[in-house]
Amino acid sequence: MKKLLLLCLTLLISNFIFCQCNGRYETEIFSSVTKTTVNYSDVYTNSFHEMDIYTPNGDTEINRPLILYMHGGSFYGGDKTMTDCIDFCESMAKRGYVTASLNYRLANIISFLTSNATQYETVLKAVSDAKAAIRYFRKDFDNGDTYGIDTSTIFVGGYSAGAVIAIHLAYIDAISDLPTTPINVQTIATNVGGTYGLEGDAGNYGYSSDVSGVISFAGGINDVSWIDANDEPLVSVQGTTDLTVNYNCGPGMNNAAILTLCGSGEMHPQADLVGVLNDKLIFNGEGHGWAGYGNSNTKFTQALDFTTDFLFPLLPCNSTTAITEFQEEERQLIKIIDILGRTSDVITNSPLFYIYSDGSVEHKIIIN
Repeated sequence: MKKLLLLCLTLLISNFIFCQCNGRYETEIFSSVTKTTVNYSDVYTNSFHEMDIYTPNGDTEINRPLILYMHGGSFYGGDKTMTDCIDFCESMAKRGYVTASLNYRLANIISFLTSNATQYETVLKAVSDAKAAIRYFRKDFDNGDTYGIDTSTIFVGGYSAGAVIAIHLAYIDAISDLPTTPINVQTIATNVGGTYGLEGDAGNYGYSSDVSGVISFAGGINDVSWIDANDEPLVSVQGTTDLTVNYNCGPGMNNAAILTLCGSGEMHPQADLVGVLNDKLIFNGEGHGWAGYGNSNTKFTQALDFTTDFLFPLLPCNSTTAITEFQEEERQLIKIIDILGRTSDVITNSPLFYIYSDGSVEHKIIIN
């Protein structure tokens, strides 16, 4: 859910008000990571429900944000050990996150390529699996917190099909949002989730599957109107000549038999229209495959850094609630100025400097 976020990018002037991330989450500050493989479903025990969890070695922090990343493969191939999955999870874990690369249920290739109903069902089952993986961590938090997770800060993302899963997980709010014609997708969703509805059939019930933001590498959405006011922040990276997931809108895999997907070219104008925090990195003239090569492709490393910069202000350690004790002393706001030194009123989505009577200065961006 999009919130009014007060992002502290505080300047160290006079009384030393400073953010609390302590150098984490921006660059790789850990040299190595540990990978742990688990089954994240308490309903299914097959390999489709395995997940690799990456944690930074030598880290003493026990309240870390989590990123779940899902592989591509057109919903009938791929797994959690693909190059981009490993490189993404290792790099972000070295920056201080806990990360996880997960498998999810795949379709039979013939059925998937020839049936729109199967395509909807496959995506909804994958969303169900991803939601169960999110709940796995919240359930674990209540039973010992094995991984040192901040359960209020969980991001979901992926590449290609994995990004499609993340986007639909976040932006389909209710079964009633789904179409009933020409295919009754509401019925398909009900059959997948049973009494649990959109939460799906993969278990860990009793815990939330809410997320704090979405990361899309070459992903798209079936209906851009599903991105609506109060939805989660979106960061995406895509090439303008991508036809596998069309940069604008078009059939998936450039195949008329596959459901429509709308990529970054359409998702971000919709997010802007409804006031959802978003940003995009666009590779002009680039197709779909750039992310699959992982760190060996400079565009992938650019995407990692761009994603890092987008997520960083969303982290709780950047909240102005974490301020040193001297701030409790009474002080008065003298004036507000913009980056050019001009006196300003309080405005949203722009950096402003707040100058106080005690000599302190705060640099704030209020995102609305």
